[in-house]
Amino acid sequence: MAHPKRKISKTRRDKRRTHYKASVPQIATCPTTGEPHLYHRAHWHEGKLYYRGQVLIDNSTEEENLA
Repeated sequence: MAHPKRKISKTRRDKRRTHYKASVPQIATCPTTGEPHLYHRAHWHEGKLYYRGQVLIDNSTEEENLA
């Protein structure tokens, strides 16, 4: 098995790890509802599923009919 020839200092180890950063997710605003959501993702708003400003699934009418 391979063994390190010398001890890596904390500073050197931390310098190597500086490149691993968590990125902030980009948030878009829906042009129809004004709701913030992730890019390239559908989102629910008031019982409707929106994607790119268009309604994909409308569950609000089904819930009104059942009640």
